Amino acid sequence: MESSNTRTTAGAQSPAVIDGEPIAAIKLRHPWRTAFAIILVLLLALFVYDAATREEFQWGRVGQYLFDARIFQAAGVTLALTVFSMVLAVVMGLILAVMRLSDNPVLKAISWLYLWLFRGTPVYVQLVFWGLLSTIYRQVSVGVPFTDIEFFSFSPFTGMDLFWLAVLGLAFNEAAYMAEIVRSGILSVDRGQEEAAKALGMSWRATMLRIIVPQSMRVIIPPTGNELISMLKTTSLVTALGFTLDLYARSREISAALYAPVPLLIVASIWYLIVTSLLMVGQHYLEAYYARGIAPVKEKADNRTAAQLATGTVRTVDPTASASNDEAIPPAGPPKGDGA
Repeated sequence: MESSNTRTTAGAQSPAVIDGEPIAAIKLRHPWRTAFAIILVLLLALFVYDAATREEFQWGRVGQYLFDARIFQAAGVTLALTVFSMVLAVVMGLILAVMRLSDNPVLKAISWLYLWLFRGTPVYVQLVFWGLLSTIYRQVSVGVPFTDIEFFSFSPFTGMDLFWLAVLGLAFNEAAYMAEIVRSGILSVDRGQEEAAKALGMSWRATMLRIIVPQSMRVIIPPTGNELISMLKTTSLVTALGFTLDLYARSREISAALYAPVPLLIVASIWYLIVTSLLMVGQHYLEAYYARGIAPVKEKADNRTAAQLATGTVRTVDPTASASNDEAIPPAGPPKGDGA
């Protein structure tokens, strides 16, 4: 008969005992960790108190302009810039990633050159160039090269809205980073998936859209969410091409009229934090959606008591199994010989 001290079930575990006396478990203490945490909390409290009482922050003016119509409209423009730029960047990144993975050396070289150019130059410099395109390309002529034959001419950037120039500038820069994110996601899918799709007679397009890309989404989504949040903050640089309707530029205009830069910067920061928080919530649920069916494997619970450890009786209980299936596993003894 199994001793009562070593009998356990899947739902409950008997207390560890030695010689009939229960073991008094003492929680491990971390004095330095606790002291460091207390110091951090005190520093945070001091910072909050100082910020709340410092006159330079002008919290009354912050509350006055937090929901100002101009600020609210600028927040909407910033969000529109972010969404349009990111959608275009994702599409371009997917195309560039496929080109990079292509067996065609020309497509692969063009994709690599694009990534080298747009990742190797600052986004602010690129936006300045986008603002100067109407000056650089005043007129574009189409005709026969090295002759005077001209079919037609046009001005591609004259009169173009600065909003769409900003969208193009942000998207072209972001596409270089999205291409690498998409490429890493595609490479994370097992090669056998593509081979199986070919064996079923699926075309390359159907294989990518129905097999490869859906499976790579769980790898692509997390960094893409980070890039979306980064894009939201990068929109503050569109002033480089002369666009001044975004959140940061509008807050600067108002602060210049009031001679109060600090409270308006706080207003802009609060709006950036609000939108970023909403995007983080959406990213969380999107990651959970594409991570379905990839839950980590749960380890079996080790329900050995002190008496079992002392006697060598090993007992491992699967938490999903019923209590009726629990059987004590005797210790493995020495192999029996033919006789002494």
